[in-house]
Amino acid sequence: MKRDANQGKRRSQRDYSMAFKLAVVSEVEKGRLTYKQAQAKYGIQGRSTVLVWLRKHGSQDWYKPKQQLIFRK
Repeated sequence: MKRDANQGKRRSQRDYSMAFKLAVVSEVEKGRLTYKQAQAKYGIQGRSTVLVWLRKHGSQDWYKPKQQLIFRK
């Protein structure tokens, strides 16, 4: 019996379809999920994977962190 060459190997990277990426980006941009919640909900492995998708495929500016205004009295 021949053994499959890939059997028993774990992949460290997953390939996601464009439709899946766009669906995740849409959920995050609509405010239904944060990018971290999307990672947990869909089992997305990389810590910055969703952010990369948002930068590439999103309609908002995900490159600059939001500035917090600090008011002092």
